[in-house]
Formats: sequence, C-alpha cells, structure tokens
Amino acid sequence: MDEQGFLGSIEVDPHRSGGRRDDQRQHREPVGIAQIQRQTDEIGNAVTRRKQNDPGDGDAHFISVASSIHHLGIVGGLNWTAHRSSYVKVTPGQPACVLALDPTASDAIKIQGSTNVSMPGCVIASNSNASDSAYRGGSARIKAACVLASGGAVGFASGTNLACGAPLEHQYPSFDPLAGVTPPAYTACQLIPGGKAVTLSPGTYCNKDWGGNITLNPGTYILRGINIKLGGNASLTGSGVTIFLMEGSQFTANANNVVKLSPPTSGDYAGITIFQDHGNTSPLTINGTSGSQVSGFIYAPDAPITFTGNSDMTASGDCLRVVGDTVEMNGNSAVKSDCTAELGGRKAYAGRVVTLVR
Repeated sequence: MDEQGFLGSIEVDPHRSGGRRDDQRQHREPVGIAQIQRQTDEIGNAVTRRKQNDPGDGDAHFISVASSIHHLGIVGGLNWTAHRSSYVKVTPGQPACVLALDPTASDAIKIQGSTNVSMPGCVIASNSNASDSAYRGGSARIKAACVLASGGAVGFASGTNLACGAPLEHQYPSFDPLAGVTPPAYTACQLIPGGKAVTLSPGTYCNKDWGGNITLNPGTYILRGINIKLGGNASLTGSGVTIFLMEGSQFTANANNVVKLSPPTSGDYAGITIFQDHGNTSPLTINGTSGSQVSGFIYAPDAPITFTGNSDMTASGDCLRVVGDTVEMNGNSAVKSDCTAELGGRKAYAGRVVTLVR
C-alpha cells in the first residue's frame, strides 16, 4: 500500500475525500500518491511516527500518525507535553479489468483500431501521470463502468459508453493487485517430449522454447529462460493452469494461433493464468485467432502487454484481468466483471478512496 509523508498531520483533497482536514500543519501532497518510505522525521521537538497495516485483499486499511511536542514551563511552572494523532482510512475503488502500472508512460492504456471492448461494470485504469495516460484512437468502441487515469485521458469524446459519463482524470493510482504474490520454488527441469502435438504436466521447464500444439494438464508451470512461440496454426490450451514466466521467459501468440487458457479457482495462485516475474521487460503478446479464449489474470508488471482479444463476443464475456506496465488492446474483447467464483475471489481495483477519520 502507498503512504504519503506526514508533518504532524495531513491534508486531504476535497474532491476525493469529502474535503475535511485537520488544523495542524499540512503536507501539500495528497495522501496515497507516493510510495511509502518508512522513517521517523524529527522536526524541532516533534516526532512524527508512521504506521501502516497490510493492504490485504482489498478491504479497508488505515494509516495512523502520531506526534508529541514538549513545552517548557514558565519560570517555576511544570513542563508539559501535547499529544496529537490522525487516522486516514484508505479503501479500494471500483473493480478493474484492465490496469496499467507505469507511473509516467504516455499511452499507458492504448485502445485503438477497429476494436470493440465491452466490459460493463469494470473500470479501465492507468497509473501514469502523463497528459495522455489513457488513449483511445481510430474507430475503437468502448463500453465500461469508467476510464480512470492518474494523468489525462485522450480521445474518449466519441465511441465510448461509460457509466461514469466521462473519464475521471488526475485520480489516485491503483494498487498492484498481485504485488504480494510470490512465485513458487523451482523444481527439477522436466523434459519436453518430441512431436508437433504434446501434452505437458505441471513442473519446471528450462531452456527449450515451446512451439507446436501444446495441451497443459491442470497445475502450475514454471518457465526458466523459455520463449513460448507457437508457430503457424498452432495452439496452446489448458484449464486450471498458472504459467510463471521466469528468468526472461517470453510469451508470444500470433494472429494464427489459438490460445485457450483459464486459471485455477482455488489455492495460492487462484485466478492467475500468466504471471511474468518482476524485472522481466519482455513484451507479452496475446494475438489469438478466432476461437481463442483467455480468462484469469494476465500479469506483467514491468512489461508491455498487447492483447488483441477474443474474436467471439459472447453474451456474458470472459473473466479476464489484464495488468501490465502498459496495456494495448486491439480486436474484440468481451469481459465479465463479476468473477468471484471463476477467479477464486482474487480481484483488482481501480484507484482508491482516502477519508480522514480523525
């Protein structure tokens, strides 16, 4: 969770948190914009202490601040100490289906071309503070609960159907929904059988690229230094699977590939389909042909994700969550917002709500 520095007290943006503030010295930057750096600041005789709790799974959490000022008594009088404290409640915003984490990139969210993105009840969010943090271009059509940007939003005056009316700009950045997920430990490297069509079992795979027609049995797959490049007219299918892209592994599915992947609904990695490790900047591309169907979290926190979408616009949509450093969407995508069961309770949220409690 993010926490902003305090100087004995806080100031809350009235447009975001009800406009209340205390009467102590104010910090000029709103709560929750910068990353936490735990430290103790001594200002004169006042010491400001900062505490935070675990961000948990989207529940409300609190930031508390306390300080003391010691006063010397007048001649012959007693010394005395004044204590003060403040509490801020931070709650997540609305459910998000697409989230770009980069704090400064232009076009961090990019939706363009002959694109039809339908995700009613879901927010498209960008953490970038750039003036074009979220961008819509071409003849792209978008239906969503809202578009939320820490910077500006460009091109959404037409072709959009937003429940919130218009994009919300200059908002608090969203939490990284998978920041607390730890990849599993490596096991012995498994061999990939020969042939153009193979069925693989869960485990660790090393230094041999994946191609051809691959079927994955349910479970967790750890890829070390592997490129998934299926080749012409190839396929990758698996139900109840989580793929960890480690040590520079890369996932590329081209337009003539069929990709059908869904995540487990229980366990430590419930709801996660593809997890690209932190620090891996290799682009993640899912550009499937007709018949492709991908659900679950597609996660690459330090890499660009390009998602062309599922050609079949089903009535209910897929339980898809795309979270990358930047996200570009093309093609058709129907995304379902209520996926508690399908994703094992795992969720992503757009923005945050900051309220001064005391």
